[in-house]
Amino acid sequence: MIFPVSIIGSPVLRKTAKDIDKDYKDLSKFIDDMFETMYDSDGVGLAAPQVGKSIRLVVIDATTLEEDDPGLKDLKKVMINAHMIERSGEFVNMEEGCLSIPGIREDVKREDKIRIEYYDENFEFHDEYFEGISARIIQHEYDHLDGVLFTDKISALRKRILKGKLQAISKGKFDAHYKVRLAKA
Repeated sequence: MIFPVSIIGSPVLRKTAKDIDKDYKDLSKFIDDMFETMYDSDGVGLAAPQVGKSIRLVVIDATTLEEDDPGLKDLKKVMINAHMIERSGEFVNMEEGCLSIPGIREDVKREDKIRIEYYDENFEFHDEYFEGISARIIQHEYDHLDGVLFTDKISALRKRILKGKLQAISKGKFDAHYKVRLAKA
C-alpha cells in the first residue's frame, strides 16, 4: 500500500518519534509499505513520521545512486529505534531535498561521519559507522525522527527568503507526482 506523504505544516513532522518493540502491530507490512511509498515517490529514504506514524523507523535505499557514488552500492537499510551516537568529521555543504517539502532544494551543512545504533527489520542490533553521502542520507532521515526538517538547518537569510514558499507548500500550493497529506486546518 502506498501511503500519502505528510507535507510541511503537518504536526507529526515536528514530534519526537517513539521507540517501538518487535511486537509492533503489522511491522513487516508497514516496512514493506514504506519502501513501496518511497519508491513510488522517487525517494532514497523515508521516515515513519513522513507517513503519519510517530515511531522511530526509517527505510533507506540509495543503491540507485551507486553510479554517482560507489559507496552507496549496499545502502539499503531498515533502521528501527535509531539513535545517533556520534557525529564527527568535516562539515560539508550539500544540496538536499525532502519528499515532505516538494520543490525546495537547499544547501545543508552536515558532518561527514556518523555512528548510529539501530535494530534492523529482524530486530537484530547494529552499531555502525557511515561516512560521506551515506552519512548525509541517514542524518537527513534521522532528523525526521526528532521532528527536524532540513530547512531548519539552513541559514537565517535563506529561511527568510523561503518563508513564503514554505507557507504556500503547507497550504497545498505545489506539484508532486506522489500522494500527499496536508495538515488539517
